[in-house]
Amino acid sequence: MAIIFQLTLQEFYPLKNFTTFAPHFFQLKTVLSNYRPYFKQIAKLSYPIIIGQIGIVLMGVADVVMIGKIDATNLAAAGLAVSVFFVVSMIGIGTLMAVSALVAQAKGAGRNNECALLFRHSLLSAFVIGTCISILLFLFAENLSVLKQKEDVTILAAQFLHILNFGTIPLLFFVASKQFSDGLSFTKPSAVLTIGALLLNILLNWFLIYGNCGFPKMGLAGAGYATGISRVMMSASMIIYVLVHNQYKNFIRLKDPSDQWKIFMKILRVGLPSGFQYFFEISAFSFAGIMIGWIGKNEQAAHHIALSIASVTYMIATGISAAGGIMVGDALGRKNKPDIIRSGKAALISGALFMGSCAVILSSFSKVIIGFYVDDIEVAGFAVYLLLIASVFQLSDGVQCVSLGILRGLEDTKIPTIITIIAYWVIGIPSGYFMAFSNNMGLYGVWIGLLIALTFSALFLSQRFLRISKKIDVYKEIKIAGTGEQ
Repeated sequence: MAIIFQLTLQEFYPLKNFTTFAPHFFQLKTVLSNYRPYFKQIAKLSYPIIIGQIGIVLMGVADVVMIGKIDATNLAAAGLAVSVFFVVSMIGIGTLMAVSALVAQAKGAGRNNECALLFRHSLLSAFVIGTCISILLFLFAENLSVLKQKEDVTILAAQFLHILNFGTIPLLFFVASKQFSDGLSFTKPSAVLTIGALLLNILLNWFLIYGNCGFPKMGLAGAGYATGISRVMMSASMIIYVLVHNQYKNFIRLKDPSDQWKIFMKILRVGLPSGFQYFFEISAFSFAGIMIGWIGKNEQAAHHIALSIASVTYMIATGISAAGGIMVGDALGRKNKPDIIRSGKAALISGALFMGSCAVILSSFSKVIIGFYVDDIEVAGFAVYLLLIASVFQLSDGVQCVSLGILRGLEDTKIPTIITIIAYWVIGIPSGYFMAFSNNMGLYGVWIGLLIALTFSALFLSQRFLRISKKIDVYKEIKIAGTGEQ
């Protein structure tokens, strides 16, 4: 929790000894009260985003759970296909997440025409990136055998991935229009539509997987079609809502189309590094699962259980991250440097407090939580210890996640991407491999490697925001977060 004290005590002059520290420490409550409006705004913006994020993830979970009632082969195939789809599609989802910060910045500066351009070109970006991702997913589906899974699982997974791929572009259309709405601080509509799409997906699964109410019994393929239909409906509903609702009217009316190419390239310039940030992080956790699979099936099962629990808290952290990015972008558009700094710090403090609380819960109730997932004593034993490690990296995970969001609000994505690559693929994965196989620490070594990666990322990303937000000149043209840094 040291990050909280560091962030808040920075409001005062540097402390040289305890006699100066003591009175300022007791003013901590006063400092936090100054942040109260920022905390309230983060909560207001983040909770619908969190609901929407969890809703999208639960669509994949619903598919896997309902397919699991068929047999283990179909379940394994669904899990494999959903994992591949999620890792690759995160490049597009992460890229489009930059749109909310860019829209918030344009809105804060009163550049409504730029908001209209961002709306149009976020959809164009979704189509272009979605097409590229669809091609990648097609190639993955055709070559799943390289993952060395059982032949019957590979065949079913490839078929399922091909069907899921039809929903790739609609999913990115939804993300683009959602990010546009979020950037304007209208975060509730996408949350409502996501929950509606989740319920539709579950209903269609019930019809098409099992053949209920006169529908054909399609099994695994039925789940793919259900997900695709739900994503098309979700995408169409979100775009139509933006186009017809009065609250968006002033932000979608295009008056001057002259900067269209510039805006399109701006989305890609800021967004693509952001997309690869998510890709490198998620792929690192996926590869960690592969390494643990080399150790044993019980260890791999424990890994998936502990990771699924940690993923829930991470999704909430991404909501705080998105809210922080929107607030920082809005303050940058208004050229309000104090608001930039305080919005970013408030987001970091919120993320640290929430994830710190999660750490206490996970460490205190690890056995109880694991008990809901598995009855196997050996798997449960592994999972309990992994959850204890997860409780340690909760704080780092929250801080690094929020840092990425607020840096995105400053259009700073290139250097953070390099930090992410170094953290996971230069430090985390190699150290995890060394500890697991050379130091005989097994799966715990892999997770300690992930802990090291998250801690490295959290330290360097949060310090980067604190440093460049102080140096930023809001009255000069932005060049890598307005600092002129390369």
